[in-house]
Amino acid sequence: MKGNEAIAHAAIRYGADGYFGYPITPQSEILETLMAEMPWEKTGMVVLQAESEVAAINMVYGGAGTGKRVMTSSSSPGVSLKQEGISYIAGAELPCLIVNVMRGGPGLGTIQPSQADYFQTVKGGGHGDYRLITLAPSSVQEMADFVGLGFELAFKYRNPAIILADGIIGQMMEKVVLPPFHPRRTEEEIIAQCPWAAQGKKGGRRPNVITSLELDPGKMEENNIRFQAKYKKIERNEVRYEEFRCEDADYLLIAFGSSARICQKVVEVAREEGIKLGLLRPITLWPFPSEAIAAYADKVKGMLSVELNAGQMVEDVRLAVNGKVKVEHFGRLGGIVFTPDEVLNALKEKLF
Repeated sequence: MKGNEAIAHAAIRYGADGYFGYPITPQSEILETLMAEMPWEKTGMVVLQAESEVAAINMVYGGAGTGKRVMTSSSSPGVSLKQEGISYIAGAELPCLIVNVMRGGPGLGTIQPSQADYFQTVKGGGHGDYRLITLAPSSVQEMADFVGLGFELAFKYRNPAIILADGIIGQMMEKVVLPPFHPRRTEEEIIAQCPWAAQGKKGGRRPNVITSLELDPGKMEENNIRFQAKYKKIERNEVRYEEFRCEDADYLLIAFGSSARICQKVVEVAREEGIKLGLLRPITLWPFPSEAIAAYADKVKGMLSVELNAGQMVEDVRLAVNGKVKVEHFGRLGGIVFTPDEVLNALKEKLF
């Protein structure tokens, strides 16, 4: 099935309580598949096409505030519209899952694949000092798997998580093993697992107030200090990455998502030519695998950050190596996907 379809099936099987979204190419199959599967008849899951992206993210905010397992999906311009709500959810310390199947921009751009939403996602696209736990799938299988992982991390840290895919991964078809059905949690389980949630004054307890508003600057600073401590904890515990032929590499490619798939072929072609090339694929774009990349700074002659954009992740790669090794960028823009030969030629031109 398509990557987008895998997201939808996984959401049902992982016991999601609600999905709120709005159609936009190239992610519309997520909403279409959910509607076709009619999970409200099977599990009681709510699936609603909102009147806008702004409405959808605020429905997620409301659902998350009650401890429900809720999610939304969109593509680049639609995610831009959700930024205020995402910042509110992060400020209220609520768990939810967001999916962005990226397309070319800026503006309305093109419906073709891009990775140009990296900055928006990992640097905080909305206002304020906040972070999104960011998972970057490179296969249809990971599109399905990361739904469960995204919900797990979101609830573990009471923080929004996002699956940052692109049009290639969303539209391509591969075999996928779907997870077994997980029953939706009962109200009693939600109350027990989410004592912070707004569930009414059940059992005579005091009411919970869900808000990101704090008019006292001293208390707001305390909130932010708590947020930053949580982000540090996530950075310590949740970094994920994959290495491919890195053990003896003289040069290193850094790539995520669909770019990493292409770069695997680049590594194979390069080694046939006698070039010892490896690939490091960040799976979490935040927290970023800075320490893993830094460890190669004294081992390789150069690194090439390969992205479908004008150069975004390359900044984090350069920060990681701290000037110890040359780091260059190669990418294509406007929805054009590079070939393995283009990447290999760029490696030779920029680093040899």
